[in-house]
This record gives sequence, C-alpha cells and structure tokens, in this order.
Amino acid sequence: MPEYADGPWVWLGALLAGGVLGVAFFGGLWWTVRRGAASANPARWFVGSLVVRTAAVLAGFYAVGDGQPVRMGLCLLGFVLARAAVVRATRPTPAAMEPPCA
Repeated sequence: MPEYADGPWVWLGALLAGGVLGVAFFGGLWWTVRRGAASANPARWFVGSLVVRTAAVLAGFYAVGDGQPVRMGLCLLGFVLARAAVVRATRPTPAAMEPPCA
C-alpha cells in the first residue's frame, strides 16, 4: 500500500464525505417530510425517500470506508455532525411557532 493511502488528508476526506452524506440524508428527510405532509399519498413519499436515502448513504459509506475502521469511524462522525447542522439549519423561527391570531 502506498504511504499516502492512510494519512491525515484521507481522514479529512472521510470526515468531509461523511458530512456530505449526512447533509444529503437528513436534508432529504426534511424535504420528504415537507412534501409528504402535503401529498395525497404520503406513504409513497416516505417509503421511496427512505429507500433512496438509505441506499445512497450505504453506498457512500462502503466507498469511503474501504474496509478501514478509522475511515468508517470518521465518516460516521461527519454524518452525525451533519445531522446536528441540518437540525439547526431547519429549525423553525420563533414567529413560525406562534399560534395564528383569531
């Protein structure tokens, strides 16, 4: 194996790739909930989105991890950090949480 194949740059790339996968997964979940809530058949939205998002993330983890536990762990860390970022970014504003005036 080449010397550069497992170093700080590869680890940083795994962390960033996990972040991208997390943003795609949780951003897609947020988008699905918004679309599915207004749909006439929300089950199709939720099941279809779950299958597509899960398949994409599993393929990404498989490609990034490459059988290396450190890469897999860093990818997972980036995924979890992205979840926190998406939750914070999609938080409703205080004005949106107020009940409508009568």
